[in-house]
Amino acid sequence: MAPLPGAELVQRPLQLYRYLLRCCRQLPTKGIQEHYKHAVRQNFLVHADEDDPERIRQIIQRAIEDADWILNKYKKQN
Repeated sequence: MAPLPGAELVQRPLQLYRYLLRCCRQLPTKGIQEHYKHAVRQNFLVHADEDDPERIRQIIQRAIEDADWILNKYKKQN
């Protein structure tokens, strides 16, 4: 299950970046939101030169799974 509607439509890195930033808005506090926004930006920069389509697909899939896990983690705490 995806954290936000539209996860299945994410195909390109920029779409993933925007999607993950939208996911950050679902987190409970401003501090937590900023922490994960920073992590998203850093990971985007680290993988910006990736050009293997299969590797990009893997990164996108893993990032969506991780976002789902993080959002579920904070939902359980509240």
